[in-house]
Amino acid sequence: MNKSRIAVGAVAVSFMAATACFAANAQIGSWKLNNAKSKLPTGMGKNNNVVYTEEGDRIKVTVDGADKDGKPTHSVWVGKFDGKAYPIKGNLAYNSVGYRVINDHTNAIQALKDGKLLWSGTITVAKDGKSRTVTIRGRGANGKKFSGKAFYDKM
Repeated sequence: MNKSRIAVGAVAVSFMAATACFAANAQIGSWKLNNAKSKLPTGMGKNNNVVYTEEGDRIKVTVDGADKDGKPTHSVWVGKFDGKAYPIKGNLAYNSVGYRVINDHTNAIQALKDGKLLWSGTITVAKDGKSRTVTIRGRGANGKKFSGKAFYDKM
């Protein structure tokens, strides 16, 4: 009888731990831009496909998209969701990005060029995990403020 209780308890704890891990990583997966819903700033590129994967204690974010002229872009970021800026590799206007967890479904994001903030925003995954919304705001090279909202569907 004691062994049964221990086994049931172990299964319950394992299930709760797995659920907590999944909830803490709602961002993980492949996301496709929903152009019809999105309102992106004029003159800014777009991230058509975004893939979040776990690599040990770090997260890898791979982005394929197009720049403002429609030319293909590809970038890779590897880091932690701890608010610190980690380098991003690719053909972008910024060279580091910091992600910070706000709650189980929302991260804050900041894009920097040589330590200077270019834009910031939030990435929120819907409660059902099937879509996410990225809201950004910043200042362009001309100093003019911009904002935008991109909608993604889980692939």
